[in-house]
Amino acid sequence: MSDRTLAREAARQLDVMREGAVAFHGEEELRLRLIVALKEQRPLRIKLGMDPSTPDLHIGHTVVLNKLTRIQELGHTPIFLIGDFTARIGDPSGKNKTRPALDVDTVERNAKTYVEQVGRILDVENAEVRFNSEWIEDLSSADFVRLCSHYTVARMLERDDFAQRYAANEPISVHEFLYPLIQSYDSVALCADVELGGTDQTFNLLMGREIQRDYGQPPQAVITHPLLVGSDGAKMSKSLGNGIGISDRPDEMFGKVMSVSDTLMLEYYDLLHDGRWEALKRLREALGRGESGPMEFKLGLARALVERFAGAEAAREAAEQFRNVVQDKRTPKDLEEVRCETGPGGEIGLVELLERLELVASRSEARRLVGQKAVRVDGEVVADPTLRLSAGCYLLKVGKRRFARVRLI
Repeated sequence: MSDRTLAREAARQLDVMREGAVAFHGEEELRLRLIVALKEQRPLRIKLGMDPSTPDLHIGHTVVLNKLTRIQELGHTPIFLIGDFTARIGDPSGKNKTRPALDVDTVERNAKTYVEQVGRILDVENAEVRFNSEWIEDLSSADFVRLCSHYTVARMLERDDFAQRYAANEPISVHEFLYPLIQSYDSVALCADVELGGTDQTFNLLMGREIQRDYGQPPQAVITHPLLVGSDGAKMSKSLGNGIGISDRPDEMFGKVMSVSDTLMLEYYDLLHDGRWEALKRLREALGRGESGPMEFKLGLARALVERFAGAEAAREAAEQFRNVVQDKRTPKDLEEVRCETGPGGEIGLVELLERLELVASRSEARRLVGQKAVRVDGEVVADPTLRLSAGCYLLKVGKRRFARVRLI
């Protein structure tokens, strides 16, 4: 390629990397590095890290995963980093208190599903999938001291969440300072040219640039993307119960999308469409002109998301079930009877039963939903969370979409 052709191709690729981003730090440095890499026919190394703090990825994670896929399609090497070591520390980003550390067994269980889930979006066969325990566990005490010497407490306290907690006399554990340092060292270990992340990770990602310089490497470019919020307007998180998991049952995913506000559905489309969903794009344009209503658009968005993660047939069935169960208020046709044993005395508490049938995530959630009059037994609203059921057949309904037909024996 001529120098002019190389410059044009570099500009085109930078446009792809910049699309949808909030900030692009080190872009001009990367432009020069990219031209050299193109000339040498050498791919750049693009890093995206996620901690397995829960077993499921949610659709908010796909915002940066989509960008990693786009850059992979340009011919560069995507590195999906599973932070199995950093998950044991707990990322303090955006937190107003110390995050509980996870034990090794929990982290390992959560991490097992990550590659399969990421594979629904990224071509993992042609990517590097790494675990940061590979190099962090090999660091000696002297190595850790050296790493910590590259940053000061004053610089750490420039980070908003640390500064706010310090000003409010909220405790900050020393181990929390290790998290951004280790995340930065990951970039050193991987020789990253670019790191992707959400805007909540800006401090950590920029620290990576400084630590790479200190270790004699050229600093990575940093591309940050907006955060997808959950149904309650806060950052989407499975632990907060406001997330839509990419492994959710199709009918559950469909229903969760249908429950978001009309304003939020447009934000979901903007952040998740990734240049796809042409039919939905036309629907949005029609919505803007007042030629269609928000319900039609939201139904299209729910179907598009389910189809993306579970396939066209699952999306069709989820849409049909939503129409039957939620819109027409019918009981699902294919509801199978589940047999369940009662406890001593031939009875079982409703709260325990709901948890056992996985209609709720926990007994506390079951009690909360009963208090909100969102639980029905044989069509009757339950107001007493201490209700006990004896042997027999019951139809249980939780919220608008969760059903179970159970025979207690």
